[in-house]
Amino acid sequence: MVRFENVGLRYGMGAEILRDLSFDIAPQSFQFLTGPSGAGKTTLLRLILLSLRPTRGLITLFGEDSAALDKSAVTRLRRKVGVVFQDFRLLDHLTTYQNVALPLRVLGKDEASYRAEVLELMDWVGLGERLHAYPPVLSGGEKQRAAIARALIMQPELLLADEPTGNVDPVMARRLLRLFQELHKSGTSVVIATHDLNLMDQFDGARRLVLGDGRLHIYD
Repeated sequence: MVRFENVGLRYGMGAEILRDLSFDIAPQSFQFLTGPSGAGKTTLLRLILLSLRPTRGLITLFGEDSAALDKSAVTRLRRKVGVVFQDFRLLDHLTTYQNVALPLRVLGKDEASYRAEVLELMDWVGLGERLHAYPPVLSGGEKQRAAIARALIMQPELLLADEPTGNVDPVMARRLLRLFQELHKSGTSVVIATHDLNLMDQFDGARRLVLGDGRLHIYD
């Protein structure tokens, strides 16, 4: 699904901030991406999403060499990837329902074709009673669940979540982890970037990708 081969990244003429990264993300897999603050977790997620290109090395996404992809091909592949951003990125002028449905609206789909799907997904993440609420009145946990629902509405093959429990309490963090586990069981590959060791300890079966000093260490 994703393959990195000797990938390195530097900005300008500076030293490489990520170097010699080689790893795979298999279909239907679950992994935590961890490391100290500033280690490059978000940068690595951006490389996977192809919103950032490596200085050297090969990145293959869904079997296609990223270096050979034009803009339209990148857009096509990104539709297979759901992203939960650390800062939610919900639009304050849209209701929760409208935020979740937004990726489908952007594709020009008629609401009648997706309304039932959006409602079912919002019930699944526990927001069935917050359809018409706007982001400013949502709690941190509700915003995070709305962001997760929006990332899932396109039924992605791969989900990338950047510190998804960083703005919620421990009880909500465990609830969000259960959502990700259920998603994994349904067949989606999941990558969660986090520095929360307690969260990772709750899921023994997950692989850990540990970033440190620009290099990646893998613990199965």
